[in-house]
Amino acid sequence: MTNITGAGKHKAPETEGKEREKVFISEADQYLFAQGTHYDIYKKLGAHPSFENGEKGYYFGVWAPNALQVHVTGSFNGWSQDANPMLKLGEVGIWGLFIPGVGEGEMYKFLITTADGRKLYKADPYANYAEMRPGTASVTTDLSGFDWTDGKWMEKRDQKDMRKEPLAIYECHVGSFMKHPDGTEDGFYSYRQFADRIVEYLKEMKYTHIELMGIAEHPFDGSWGYQVTGYYAPTSRYGTPKDFMYLVNELHRAGVGVILDWVPAHFATDAHGLGEFDGSCIYEHPDPRLGEHPDWGTKIFNYGKYEVKNFLIANVLYWLREFHIDGIRVDAVASMLYLDYGKQDGQWVPNKYGGNKNLEAIEFFRHMNSVVRGTYPGFMTIAEESTAWPNVTGEVGDEGLGFTFKWNMGWMHDFCEYMKLDPIYRKGDHHGMTFAMSYNDSEKYILPLSHDEVVHLKCSMVNKMPGYKVDKYANLRVGYAYMFGHAGKKLLFMGQEFGQEREWSEARELDWFLLAEKNNAGMKAYMQELLKIYRKYPAMYELDASWEGFEWMNADDAENSVFSFVRKSSAGTNSILFVLNMTPIKREGYRVPVPKKKKYRLILNSDEDRFGGWGNTLPAEVSAEKVPCHYHDYSVSLDLAPYGAALYVF
Repeated sequence: MTNITGAGKHKAPETEGKEREKVFISEADQYLFAQGTHYDIYKKLGAHPSFENGEKGYYFGVWAPNALQVHVTGSFNGWSQDANPMLKLGEVGIWGLFIPGVGEGEMYKFLITTADGRKLYKADPYANYAEMRPGTASVTTDLSGFDWTDGKWMEKRDQKDMRKEPLAIYECHVGSFMKHPDGTEDGFYSYRQFADRIVEYLKEMKYTHIELMGIAEHPFDGSWGYQVTGYYAPTSRYGTPKDFMYLVNELHRAGVGVILDWVPAHFATDAHGLGEFDGSCIYEHPDPRLGEHPDWGTKIFNYGKYEVKNFLIANVLYWLREFHIDGIRVDAVASMLYLDYGKQDGQWVPNKYGGNKNLEAIEFFRHMNSVVRGTYPGFMTIAEESTAWPNVTGEVGDEGLGFTFKWNMGWMHDFCEYMKLDPIYRKGDHHGMTFAMSYNDSEKYILPLSHDEVVHLKCSMVNKMPGYKVDKYANLRVGYAYMFGHAGKKLLFMGQEFGQEREWSEARELDWFLLAEKNNAGMKAYMQELLKIYRKYPAMYELDASWEGFEWMNADDAENSVFSFVRKSSAGTNSILFVLNMTPIKREGYRVPVPKKKKYRLILNSDEDRFGGWGNTLPAEVSAEKVPCHYHDYSVSLDLAPYGAALYVF
């Protein structure tokens, strides 16, 4: 087990000289944990600074109900197998021990003697810090004493209904956003260095939130953080827990919210992890038909076990309370809701009614969202749910799952399929771009163009587009205009905002050198403008889940592959007309229906030279004429640029 870089065996200056309270696990703690309702359990289980009999040290707690004995072994006792035996505290199966003299930055594991005599070295499931991979030890740390200065952000967040606010998310992988130019092996920027770079970039681009991939500790870089071993530990790849606090604090001070990818659907099978933790299956279901994902090679949590539900729900609260996180995006929700997800006949077990719904996972989501959103209404829970499961964002009391938002995977699929088509064939798939509005009011949606769309030979977003290089960028500009005009909150993966041309890889940084090219610099400028408009006008976001906020002007012009619609605000002012030409043909004198006899002022022309366009101009202002068009009494005439997007406010 290797040493920890930067994890010295001394207290941080913030906590020097402070007398610690005694940490202990009471009968009440054990009772609540067994009931699945100890939402502060992470303050008791794990390793915590404590003060007993006049001595400083650390108190260790672990749940291992079927273990014959548990020892704490670590750098402080020479990795002795028998120096520090733990005491079993009660029938629930929690073991505890105070070890005097243990300081911050010590490596440790739990040595579990199983009922059949085997000895297992396990990382601490509740550890707040972990050894840098490929090491697998847990590390003692102290979360107290960080000087948070984001009070204004937190106060405002608790007063917001994010369903009515602008939400433009920058999905980001810290390790590959940007690499150190010094040629170090991994090239990772620390959380603090990353903060210095990302904060100004997000402010410049006008994103409202960042969604961070792979923050919980995980052993394999190539899993991108979706096969977790340390649910309570910010990954040590980029620094310490307080370094991560610094990153969140700086983002908040800049007015940017922070969402974490959260993975309760499955966990890694690595020997030091949660699998068969005490020699038996206490975190996963013992029946492999219920406890394993054959496609992913991972273990499935046992959602029917109270202690497991407690582990997961308290984990959300841990990130929220200790790190001021603003929301979680819950990965692979569909794999939790369906017992037969990714499985063949014989690989799954029906529920008690004979169906394929995972009743325990449904109850888990309702419990989680009731507790978390009920206590912290400004906190977002976002479901990556890829099927038509009903009421994902419905209220729990109305048989919903209680999520704030759901990713609209149907919209994403239809959008990408349409945009990949040669324009001559787009008229045949015209309905693919209008279909999502037919069910838009059934959920509270986020429109995602995530990392999953730019890996595994799917091409980058710009290289999905047909045509020559200049056509590809023009296609993407009009496509993004459609996305930002369509009802639903927005998510783009890093690099998509400037036209990253290669597929994403976690092993290298984004191709920032492309910003020296006109097309890419133009795309970045265009996305800045689009994000600025999105945040400026309530019509773009306020009524996302209601037909009161969206009206088709002409959804049926398949022959010309032109879409026109209006976004509206609750006040009825500053509505925005979108006109989108999805072909390389310039359409002169194109008649666009409009809802009112008003003047329409241009706020965005995607074909401007500064965006990398051909420079076709549009009138700065047009007046509606009493010329009936497509069921409307009024219309305007516009010369639409090839692959052109025109936005007018009225």
